[in-house]
Amino acid sequence: MRKLTKTFKALSDSNRIRILKMLEIRPLCVCEITEVLKLAPSTVSKHLSILRDAEFILDEKEGKWVNYFLNRDQNNEYVRHLLPLIRSWLPNDETIENDKKLVTTVDRNKLCGI
Repeated sequence: MRKLTKTFKALSDSNRIRILKMLEIRPLCVCEITEVLKLAPSTVSKHLSILRDAEFILDEKEGKWVNYFLNRDQNNEYVRHLLPLIRSWLPNDETIENDKKLVTTVDRNKLCGI
C-alpha cells in the first residue's frame, strides 16, 4: 500500500506532471527544468526528488550536470503501468505544449554560463 500511495502522491502536483511530460522529449538537467517551469532551483530539486523516490525518473551524472530521465526499466509495477498512460494524457494541453516547445530550445550551456 505504501508504494502505491507514494506513486500517486508523486503525480499529485501539476509541476511534477509537467516535468514527466518534458522528460518524454529528452533528458534534462535542473537548470533546464528550472528555466521551463520558472521555479526556484530548490523547488525543482524537491519535485525531482519526489519523482525519483517514486521511481518515475532516474538521474545520471554527466560532467558538470546531473541529467534526469524517465525510468523506462522500472521494477515498480505501478510506474511501469502509469508511464505509458501519462504519455497519452494531456495531448492538447496548452501548458504542456508550451513546455515541449521550450524544452527543444533551452541550452544548458547558455543557462549555466559555460
